[in-house]
Amino acid sequence: MTDRNLIAILRGLTPDEALPVGEALLDAGITRIEVPLNSPRPLESIRILVDHLGRHALIGAGTVLAPDEVREVADAGGRLIVSPNFDADVVAETKRLGLLSFPGVLTPSECFSALKARADGLKIFPAFQMGIDGLIAVRAVLPKGAQLYMVGGVGPEAFADWLAAGANGFGLGSSLYKPGLSAAEVGVRARRMVAAWDEATKGIAV
Repeated sequence: MTDRNLIAILRGLTPDEALPVGEALLDAGITRIEVPLNSPRPLESIRILVDHLGRHALIGAGTVLAPDEVREVADAGGRLIVSPNFDADVVAETKRLGLLSFPGVLTPSECFSALKARADGLKIFPAFQMGIDGLIAVRAVLPKGAQLYMVGGVGPEAFADWLAAGANGFGLGSSLYKPGLSAAEVGVRARRMVAAWDEATKGIAV
């Protein structure tokens, strides 16, 4: 299955929804899934997703704010740690446990500090605040290999513009999933996101 640089952010997901929603995402072609820790019983949802889909998808947690939360996610089988902020202790614990670290950053100072701490990628949040012009400016001074994922106010209609400005991928929240949507509805939205990604990345390396 193609591994696209799209991370599904399932804020508000319940354990009962975890498997059907996860399967809908995987069927649509999204193979990276995070369950924010301010969701209902998030570790239980992560375990369910890991147990059933972990061979085919990268499963982890979002809104991870402390090192002890990193350990809890690792114990649940999660391999991806995403935060809304950069906390050096969270990144250090993530890397100590061999997990992937995507801290939230916005300013150039935060970007460089996170990379120095060995973050695997940067979650630019909120992306709408940086904007396309801001991304072009920041990308010009960051290492070429830095992985930048745009999160917050990013929709499929603008994927091509963000990618042209230097983005590598996207985190998709309420435009993809929100409480109350059925797995089938999430699947429809996911297929639209995947189609937009495939069109935007045609012929380019990200």
